[in-house]
Amino acid sequence: MRKSNIKSVYPIIKKDLFLIAFSFFLMLFLISCGIRKSIHHIPEVKQYKLEIPKVDKINDSTFSYNQNYLTKNKQQLWELYIKGNPLQLGYNNGALTKDLMQKQEAIFFSKVEGFVPSKFKQKLLRGFLKWYNRKMYLNVREDYQAELYGLSQYSSDQYDFIAPRYLRSLYLHGAHDIGHAMQDLAIVGCSSLAVWNENTEDGDLLIGRNFDFYVGDDFAKNKLVEFIEPEDGIPYMSVSWPGMIGVVSGMNKEGITVTINAGKSKIPLTAKTPISLVTREILQYAKNIDEAIAIAKKRKVFVSESILVGSANDKNAVIIEVSPHNFGVYKVQNSSRVFCTNHFQSDAYKDDKKNQKHIQESHSEYRYEKLQELLQENGKLNPEKMASLLRDRSGLKGEKIGFGNEKAINQLLAHHAVIFSPQKKKVWVSSNPYQLGEFVCYDLNNIFSEDRLKSGEFANSQLNIAKDPFIDSQEYKDYEEYKKLNAQIKEAIDDKKKSLTEEFIQHYQSLNPDLWIVYYEAGKYYFNKKDYSKAKTEFEKALTKEITTIPDQKTIEKYLKKTNKHLN
Repeated sequence: MRKSNIKSVYPIIKKDLFLIAFSFFLMLFLISCGIRKSIHHIPEVKQYKLEIPKVDKINDSTFSYNQNYLTKNKQQLWELYIKGNPLQLGYNNGALTKDLMQKQEAIFFSKVEGFVPSKFKQKLLRGFLKWYNRKMYLNVREDYQAELYGLSQYSSDQYDFIAPRYLRSLYLHGAHDIGHAMQDLAIVGCSSLAVWNENTEDGDLLIGRNFDFYVGDDFAKNKLVEFIEPEDGIPYMSVSWPGMIGVVSGMNKEGITVTINAGKSKIPLTAKTPISLVTREILQYAKNIDEAIAIAKKRKVFVSESILVGSANDKNAVIIEVSPHNFGVYKVQNSSRVFCTNHFQSDAYKDDKKNQKHIQESHSEYRYEKLQELLQENGKLNPEKMASLLRDRSGLKGEKIGFGNEKAINQLLAHHAVIFSPQKKKVWVSSNPYQLGEFVCYDLNNIFSEDRLKSGEFANSQLNIAKDPFIDSQEYKDYEEYKKLNAQIKEAIDDKKKSLTEEFIQHYQSLNPDLWIVYYEAGKYYFNKKDYSKAKTEFEKALTKEITTIPDQKTIEKYLKKTNKHLN
């Protein structure tokens, strides 16, 4: 009986297996076709005139080609000026920044190797990236693809095993998006604000932002202040790093500013338009807020992002809130100030459960309240006061919450800070380290004119904002040492064969005594060593400090609960 049953269902099982297998291979075929098209895609560039740049090296830090320049100022910021059609822009950029761009690429991929040391897993990651990014080129403007193609001709061939040079350049422009979408990495926790009328000394619009994107100290060393004069569109400036044509912080000659703040995202199924290329398009083509909104609305993004847009022509600022399935604009009513951290505020997202949970559990709302508190304390802002606000390291009501706490406006990890005065067309860019170094002033009216060519200088140094005295303090030196020792204690936690002395841990904690992390890491170290009595003490200390997020607090509480079970 049983045998006859098996025989009777066998053809059905065989048929089902065939259908499953056929469906699986069909899916693989379709996916591989999509991947094949994307990895072999080369943008059409024949329509653009091109002159291969011949770069003149004036000295070790100044290079030129026709009216295109790269130079390093005394604050150690690299300044780039390029002009031309899309393809020529890419070539000019690549030829001038070749060494910097290749160095930046090496730093980035060495970080990836650090995160994924296994060669097998790296191979899987490469395959995943090719599949994940298969539709990106379909969502990027053709002129930007041409520019990226020109730029990529100067990339290193060292990483061709990851992807061809053009595709790598394209992929890297989605790294910001992919990073915070796939793992909700705490590498982007930015704060920004715009104030005008009664909130500024002269009544003009003033905007400040910290770009808290951290991929290591080496990645932030070669900051690039770019001045771009495209053949089509509006000249603009941008602050980022070599190899980047997108915009994370920038202003155009019309006085439109853009800054991006990451929001809470679902894991997207495929990459579309990188957010930095949406903001680049806004700077290149928008003269007012309405035009900026229209540009953002027509682009398909694959992560959630807030774009703070300031406008000299409107003397106003709004937050454009984009995500794969929603779009909103936050405009303040009867107010002359806008704050932006990492949660959404427009009506379009008021019922968004993911956003509400993010407000409750993350450090975004805390920083939002801190911005309000600082504005109230400082009164009418000017560029110097704005710099002071962006450098603030305290918690609410001036509480000491430890250096590097993500609840602070200044988390001591920012890639850069920028201050915009859109109506005056002036911008101040921070120099290393973080936002503590001198803020260098640039006047776009002067830079995008014949006067710049006469003087040969980019900066309006007389209006620079002095460095933060904190740089010269013992507390700052202690913080830098804390970062090094924090890496060592993490290694000891991961490698149970490594042992640390009591003196090491006490010294480590003394360097940053108000930060919850130093007690949490010590607790984990002792827990792994099965010294549960000491672990309990450390976890209890951590819980008395200002912990960054609710999930972090719950993690410590779970460790403490496990520790108590071992002790009992």
